[in-house]
Order: sequence, then C-alpha cells, then structure tokens
Amino acid sequence: MRVFRRGALGAVSIAAAVALVAVQQVPAGAAPIEETYAKLLVKKVTGQNAKQHMVALQEIANQNGGNRAAGTKGYDLSAEYVAQRLGMAGYKVTLDPINFVENWVENSPPVLEQVSPTPKTYAPNSDFFTFAPSPAGDVTATVQAVDLTLPPTPTPTSTSGCEMSDFAGFVPGNIALIQRGTCPFATKVRNAGFAAAGGIIIFNEGQPGRTDAFPLDIGEWRAGIPMVFASFAVGNELAANPGTVVHLKVDSTLTLGTDYNVIGETRKGDPNNVVMVGAHLDSVPAGPGINDNGSGTAAILETAIQIGNFPVKNKVRFAFWAAEEIGLLGSDQYVEGLTAAQRDQIRLYLNFDMVASPNYAYKLYDGDDSDATGSPAGPPGSAQIESQLASFFTSRGLATVGTDFDGRSDYGPFIAAGIPAGGIFTGAEGIKTPAEAALFGGTAGVAYDICYHQACDTIANPNLTALDVNADAIADSTARYAFNLTSIP
Repeated sequence: MRVFRRGALGAVSIAAAVALVAVQQVPAGAAPIEETYAKLLVKKVTGQNAKQHMVALQEIANQNGGNRAAGTKGYDLSAEYVAQRLGMAGYKVTLDPINFVENWVENSPPVLEQVSPTPKTYAPNSDFFTFAPSPAGDVTATVQAVDLTLPPTPTPTSTSGCEMSDFAGFVPGNIALIQRGTCPFATKVRNAGFAAAGGIIIFNEGQPGRTDAFPLDIGEWRAGIPMVFASFAVGNELAANPGTVVHLKVDSTLTLGTDYNVIGETRKGDPNNVVMVGAHLDSVPAGPGINDNGSGTAAILETAIQIGNFPVKNKVRFAFWAAEEIGLLGSDQYVEGLTAAQRDQIRLYLNFDMVASPNYAYKLYDGDDSDATGSPAGPPGSAQIESQLASFFTSRGLATVGTDFDGRSDYGPFIAAGIPAGGIFTGAEGIKTPAEAALFGGTAGVAYDICYHQACDTIANPNLTALDVNADAIADSTARYAFNLTSIP
C-alpha cells in the first residue's frame, strides 16, 4: 500500500480550518437565492483558474513517468494536490481507499468441461478463454441459465445478467450462464457474485461478428469466483441442456493494489440532502490525461474552491475518482460501500469527464432518453438535471446535443443505485458529425479528441473556450442545487 504524505496534508488542513475567508455578501432582492448565488459562483469560477490546475497535473505527470495512472506515483501526487486544495478551502477531506488489480498472471490454461449427463471437454483459448482478471477457482456445479435471448435477435438486445432481478430463483453455488449483450461485462459479473454463483460463464451473443470467444480483461474481480468467456456455440449448447453439470477451473495469481478516491464535503448544508459532483482523477498509462480527465478534475476543483464558503442549504460533496480508466473502480466501490440510508441522502450526481476536447461538442447526458438511443432514461430526476444544464447553455446562446448514458463513466454506479445523474461531455474518440460542426464549429469527420488515451493529451490539447464555458456551466448547476433541490423528485 502506498502512503500519502499525510503530515503535509494535515498541516494544510489545520491551517485551513482556522482560516476565515470572507464570502461576498449577497444583497437581498426578488431573485431566488439559488439564482443569486449561481451568478456569483459563475463569476468566481474562471477557465483561467481551472487551467492552472491542469498545468499542475501536467507537471506531476512530467515528473513521474509521463502519466497519472492508477497505481503510480503520478496518481498519488495528483490525489495529494487535490486534497490539499480542498483542505485549504475549508472542506472535510477524506482519502477513500479502493482496490485495483496491480498484477494478474494465468499460471496454466483454464478448464471447462461437461461432467454430466454427457462428458465433453472444451478447448481452452479457442472455445473459451479465462475472463481476466479472474480469481483462481475450481468448481464443479450445475449450469444455470440467466435470462438468455435464444435464438439471438438480429441486433444486440440481450440484457442477460444486467439486473439483479435476472437472478430471481438462482441457486447459490450454481455456475451462472450469462449471454453477452447491452450492459457492461462488469455489471453481469458483479450481479452474479451478489447472487452467490459458484462460477461464471459468459458467452458471445450470437449475431454475425459476435460468435467467437476471445481474450478479455474487464478489470473486475470482485465476484471472487472463477469466470470464463466462451463462444456462442458453447453457451448455446450448455443452455440447450438444463441441468448439465460442468467443471470450471481457473489457475491464476491475482495481486491487488490500493488507491484513493479524494472526497471533499462542505461543512455547511443539510447532510440528508447531498449534491454530489464528480470527475475521475486518473489518466491512462499512455499519457498525462490533461483533457481526459484533467479538464473535468480542474473544473470541479475550481468550483469547489470557490463555493467552499457559500452558506449552502444542501451539503455539497465533490468526488475525485480513482481507477476510472480500468473499470470505474473508484466510483463503483464507493457506491457499493454506501448503506441504503447513505444512498438515499445523495439527491443527485453530476459527472464531468472530458469537458475541454479540442474538437468539442457540448453534449449533455440524455436524462430523459429523448434521443431514443442506446440506454434508457436515467432515474427520476435525471431529465430535470439535463434540462437545468441545457438552460445555462441556452442563456449563453449556445446549442447542446444529447449523449447516451452508455456506462463509460462514473455516473454508471449511481444510476445503477437509482440516483439521478447528469453532466457534460465534449467527446472522446468518436467522430464529429457535419451537423455538430455546424452547431459548434470545429472539423467534421475528425475525432472530438485526436489525442484521446494517447501521449499527446498534454496541456496543449484541451480547448480553453470549451473549458471556460463548461466550468461556468458546472458552477451554475452546482450552486443552484446547493441551494434548491425542489426540481429533483
């Protein structure tokens, strides 16, 4: 386990605790209090100040192998930087430990074989592969199908294992047979673990191009049971013979490391009404990650610093997530660790992952599913969050477009827990459309961020206009919800 320089952090926090920072007094008037404070916070949060945080993250990467990835000194120092600034702004700061896969080695080929009623052995690394980073395990048990769609539909539609309700009637200790489909593999694995499965076989869905087995690494191990990924032919055969007993074995060595989410919470505000604002702090190993996600980190950090002494009505909690790039591990483990009462206290979650892409579009998460694309609407309240963010851009004469809750960022665990969510995204490796170029400028037919997950995602990469606008949008919505949550069911 790596150790933060807690002495330095503690000294800063103590100094911050005794420092009194005057807050600009807001004159009384007819405007709602949230409107007044939103305008004040937008003035205080500037793109230039946010950029200085990105410069600091770049310097940390420069001095630590060129990145700030999970499990590195660059991440440790990024977390320390954020924690110190929050402490100086008067926040209650928590370093929330999470686990990630530090190393995984497969010691020998996996085993998958039918024991009864008809013995049959499947070929490892052909018919099936170990689902990295599977823990070691050796289990012989009955295979039990989980909400399969057979024969498969012409396009991917299977929700097998995506909901805990899929496991109604599942016999603990059985091997879960799950079909690839529309939700992340990690979701299926976690749900199978919660259902007390003895092992997991996920098989390809069955459409053209989705039939073969192949090696996968999902960064997810917390089901704690052996798991493999099989071809459609294997899965279909096992599904056709209910009651089949299978021997499943994975021989691996899994080593876990520890990183920290940085959580900063206002000392004022109702603890039963928490407004949560988050951005992932880690980069990929390939580069410093200054747009992905130094931009979101910088924008919410500056918002936190400036709102820290506002007399907020609702408690505001800023989260800087660890290990997002290897499976949303920081946010997932955080949400999983909450009690039901603690989950209920979080009224909404705002997510900001890449808000300064060089070929940007202003994309708002589609809380009401008005785009009718991909995932369904978010939990009740998500539509209102989208509308609130859209109203800010409209007030600036700026257009927005929707973006799907596709599970690729830290809103995922909150939505799964029924917490309304929303946020801003300026695009990653996707290609900008001609319609978007007409709305936002930039170049159609080119990625929103040509340096996505590459070494060139440096301080020279982010678009500072997008950063400035989005920092203001983040400040506006954070302040409004900090004082008024009546729009959220």
